[in-house]
Amino acid sequence: MIILGITGGSGSGKTTALAAVRTLGGLTLDCDEIYHRLLVSSPGLLAAIDARFPGMVRNGQLDRKRLGSLVFGDKAALLDLNRIAHGAVKAEVVARLAGCTKSLAAIDAIALFEGGLAELCTATVAVTAPRPVRIARLMAREGISQAYAEARINAQPEDGEFRRRCTYTLENNGGQGEFYQKALALFQSLIPEAHIDIHKEDNHE
Repeated sequence: MIILGITGGSGSGKTTALAAVRTLGGLTLDCDEIYHRLLVSSPGLLAAIDARFPGMVRNGQLDRKRLGSLVFGDKAALLDLNRIAHGAVKAEVVARLAGCTKSLAAIDAIALFEGGLAELCTATVAVTAPRPVRIARLMAREGISQAYAEARINAQPEDGEFRRRCTYTLENNGGQGEFYQKALALFQSLIPEAHIDIHKEDNHE
């Protein structure tokens, strides 16, 4: 199985890159989605977060925005939260990969390297985009303020760090359809058995 690690900051376009992987018949593992599902299905994860951040879990639910406001301004707190989350997410990713019968899979994670997920991958891909575009996407997608979106981005590595650590880089500096085709072309080049005519694919605009 070829396993691609897709990483990059919030709002960079990783979701569109995952759509290209699905076009090629691959399994996609969105670590943000996995984490949010575990917050509902894993009492142990919630308990660990509550022990480190008292008051952030109420009636069995995590106040994500309140916790985010805390950790995005406190590097030590963010490291602690990531340490708790990374272990739970990696265990779930490993379990899903073990049960996968496809020849291609992709792991989407901002903390691909920090969370120990890169070591599972055949190749890693950095997705980058201009900062103003990322801020606008986050505000529209999640209904958050500009200040909160900027705080999230500020707490993440710079694009140069993603480029330095990854095997490949996809620059998302055009339209969504253009970026989808760019991602599809790269992923297809990494899979010898893929024979999809990318020009006939849905442009995802």
